[in-house]
Amino acid sequence: AAVQAVRHPGASLDHLRHPVMRHFFGAVPMAVLTVGASTLLVGADVVGPSAALRIDLVLWTLGTALGLVTAVAVPYYAVTRPSAGTAFGGWLMPVVPPMVSAATGALLVPYLPDGQLRVTMLLGCYAMFGLSLAASALVIGRIWDQVLHHGIGPAAMVPTLWIVLGPVGQSITAVNLLANAAPSALPAAYVPGAAAFALFYGLAAWGFAMLWLTIAAVATVRTARAHLPFTLTWWSFTFPVGTLVTAASGLSA
Repeated sequence: AAVQAVRHPGASLDHLRHPVMRHFFGAVPMAVLTVGASTLLVGADVVGPSAALRIDLVLWTLGTALGLVTAVAVPYYAVTRPSAGTAFGGWLMPVVPPMVSAATGALLVPYLPDGQLRVTMLLGCYAMFGLSLAASALVIGRIWDQVLHHGIGPAAMVPTLWIVLGPVGQSITAVNLLANAAPSALPAAYVPGAAAFALFYGLAAWGFAMLWLTIAAVATVRTARAHLPFTLTWWSFTFPVGTLVTAASGLSA
C-alpha cells in the first residue's frame, strides 16, 4: 500500500477526495498496529522475545504516527471540502487508530525502561484513548442522526452499522489494558483509580455496545430476509465484533 501511494500519488489524492474512500485510510495504521501487537504476544516462540519486542516497537511507532495523521487529516479534509456523502460506519475508520494505539501501546509499557519513559508512554496512550473516544462519539452521533431521519440506507451499507461496535469495544479493551499497565508506571496512589475507571467506564460502554449490537443485528436480519448482497462491507462483521470479545475479556479479568 505504501509503495503504491508513493508510485501513484495522484491515485492516493483521488482517494482522499472521494467521500467514501478517504475514510478507509485509517485501515492501514490499524493493520500495522495489530500485526505488531500479535508479534509481541505470540511471535516470541517463532522469532524470539527480543526480536518480537523490537518488531512491535517499530510497528507501533509507525502505526501510531500514521494513525494520528489520519485522525487529523481525513476529518480536516472532510470539513474543509465537504461532500454530499451521507454518514455511515466507515466515517469511524480514520479516528479509531489512536484507540488501537492506546490498547497496543499498553502492552509495551512494562517493557520500557522504568521511570519517565514508562509514565510518558502510559499517559500518551490515555491521551490517544480520549482523542479517539471523543471523535468517535461525534461520528456515532452523526450516524444515529442519519439512521433516525433517513433510515438504515441501501442494503449493501447495512453491514457498516456494525463498525460502531469497533471503537466502543476497543475503548473498553484499551482502558482495561492501561489499568493493567498502570502499576508498572504510575505512583501507587493512582493505580486504584485507573482500575476503577477501567471497570466503571467499561461497564457503561458495554451497555451501549449491547444496545447497538441489538440494533445492528435486527437491521441485518431484516435486510437479509429481503436481500443482503455480498460486498466488501461484510468485513464489518469481523473486527468490530472481535473488539467486543477482547472487551469482555478485559472486564472479566
